[in-house]
Amino acid sequence: NALLCNEAIEELKKRNLLLKGSAAEIRPILRGKARFHNKKADFIVRARNLLRAGKCVNVKGKLNLQDILNTRDWLVENIKGFGYKEASHFLRNIGLGADIAILDRHILKNLKKYGVIDKVPASLGSKKVYMKIENKMRNFSKRTKIPLDALDLLFWSLQTGFIFK
Repeated sequence: NALLCNEAIEELKKRNLLLKGSAAEIRPILRGKARFHNKKADFIVRARNLLRAGKCVNVKGKLNLQDILNTRDWLVENIKGFGYKEASHFLRNIGLGADIAILDRHILKNLKKYGVIDKVPASLGSKKVYMKIENKMRNFSKRTKIPLDALDLLFWSLQTGFIFK
């Protein structure tokens, strides 16, 4: 799924649609490569417009580089379609997410395997659940002396068999 989504993003960039395309132009590129392609096309356009308008985390219209957790909260609250995992991915992909976790089923399975959590939750939908597990992973990261961003990449690659972004 990650590879297909990346393929869609590369195609959008190649066609100059990621930064300039309408939802109607983006939809066909996402079809078959991303779940909920109709909604995601709309989300991409709305997020792009919101970020371009400078309505970001602080009064200067910039992402708050000194408080990434607050920045992530802002993204979740203001960008439709963003949950904590997606906001963490976004921040990591723009170089600001070294100390936040991208919790997905691959990472959760490994956290359970290594005794960091007792069970994989049915959902990570709430901030409380996400933060509780992320904090446990952060503590595990410190104990093992493996940086948090490297740890979730390691866990993801152990589950999938390859390293990707």
